[in-house]
Amino acid sequence: MVVIRLSRGGARNRPFYNIVVADSRNPRDGRFVERVGFYNPLAKEGEEAVRIAMDRLTYWQGKGAQASDTVMRLVKKHGKKVAAAV
Repeated sequence: MVVIRLSRGGARNRPFYNIVVADSRNPRDGRFVERVGFYNPLAKEGEEAVRIAMDRLTYWQGKGAQASDTVMRLVKKHGKKVAAAV
């Protein structure tokens, strides 16, 4: 099954997440099909915390990809602010 989920990057105690489309059998930080955005939980004031290519997200959901609960929470929370090109 294809899933849309977070893939962790960054240093210890400095998390940074890529929002990726991946096969569910692959490891969390392993191989992925496409990167559709990012999430920086430690973004400072004035920095971009979330960016999601909504057109690509809806494309993959149309193909049957299941978004994780965290990705859906980010989409709902940041709404139209996140609609940008990656």
